[in-house]
Amino acid sequence: MINEIDSTITTFDFDAPSGTLQTVETVPTLPGDFGGESATADIHVEPSGRFLYGSNRGHDSIAIYAIDPASGRLQSRGHVPTGGEHPRNFGIDPSGTFLLAANHRSDTIHTFRLNQDDGSLSPTGHIAQVQAPVCLQFLTRP
Repeated sequence: MINEIDSTITTFDFDAPSGTLQTVETVPTLPGDFGGESATADIHVEPSGRFLYGSNRGHDSIAIYAIDPASGRLQSRGHVPTGGEHPRNFGIDPSGTFLLAANHRSDTIHTFRLNQDDGSLSPTGHIAQVQAPVCLQFLTRP
């Protein structure tokens, strides 16, 4: 769960028989030395389930985490600037190859290549000009 106001992510264990959640941990989405204003917006796990990403509006970045498969705990892998301002939403394509960041205030969608070995993101140089993008969805055709 991404927590908008305090820029954190909380992970949970799910008990299917009872339908309850148990908190595992809460981690910050911002670097420790960031002193500006920021809020989170979106959260996604890439298709292999090994990495989690969260967007920071204000810090204008994607926070990257490795997911421990045994405990569900998150290990920070750093932050990547989204190339624009106020990333509201982002999407990971179904193959887990690309992440697209919708920068609402700078009217751009930036494309990043997702490294499936370490979860890192690298800008591809592909930038779409779109007025105030706020939501991205990947559609698959039958």
